[in-house]
Amino acid sequence: MILSMTGYGKAVVVFEGKKITAEIKSLNSKAMDLTTRIAPAYREKEMEMRSMITKTLERGKVDFALWVEKGDDAISAPINGALAESYRRQIRHISGQYGIPEPQDWWSILLRLPDVASRDEMVTELSEEEWAVVRKAVEDCIRQLMDFRRQEGEALQRMFEKKLDNIAQLLKSIEPYEQSRVEKIRQRITDNLEAFDSVNYDKNRLEQEMIYYIEKLDINEEKQRLTNHLAYFRETMENGHGQGKKLGFIAQEMGREINTTGSKSNEAEMQNIVVRMKDELEQIKEQVLNVM
Repeated sequence: MILSMTGYGKAVVVFEGKKITAEIKSLNSKAMDLTTRIAPAYREKEMEMRSMITKTLERGKVDFALWVEKGDDAISAPINGALAESYRRQIRHISGQYGIPEPQDWWSILLRLPDVASRDEMVTELSEEEWAVVRKAVEDCIRQLMDFRRQEGEALQRMFEKKLDNIAQLLKSIEPYEQSRVEKIRQRITDNLEAFDSVNYDKNRLEQEMIYYIEKLDINEEKQRLTNHLAYFRETMENGHGQGKKLGFIAQEMGREINTTGSKSNEAEMQNIVVRMKDELEQIKEQVLNVM
């Protein structure tokens, strides 16, 4: 079963009043193209998170974001009472010394002063307990994206199967015109020659030349190769994910055979069928770019 490169995942966890959100989305790309936006508190684990993403997703244009929102019940920064009192004494001393009125709202002034409300550096370090919670959020959003890719892959495979069936049916519909055109070509050449009464020609040599000409227009080899490519495309889809590039190559080969068939078709009906085959194949080529 094939996988799509398109996907989306999101996971939300709560730790000590903090709402931590991990979000990831991916689009098609020839290689792994990963962009990350990670909250400062978790940047020390960025390489580990990158490894988790690239190992699982393998390929695609991936955008990963991890951010934090503090709730009302989050652990607040402690107020340094001794420092606040020291600031208050200094302000009162300066007010008395220079005749400046003391503040009416002491709290609004004191809390804005440096280090009055700040967390100790050791408190802000990422604990193993918090990282375990964050890691689970990252794993969950990646898992959701992979589930999304599987669903999209199933839809793509159904579409490919339908298009392959259409091409096979169109290829089969060429046969009646292919058989009748040989006699039409033979009759047209003979009629043109008989229109010139004074022209003498070797009928045996004419027959040989017509056989040679008709053989050059024969499309049996192209039909057989195209049939093989259709079967190989189906087989490759069943081999699991990571087949996107290979499917693209097979689609190119299918296009070669269809184009050669078109160039050898000198019947309007056959050429119309070839155009419809090209349309079906073009839709496959467009969507195969989204396959892992």
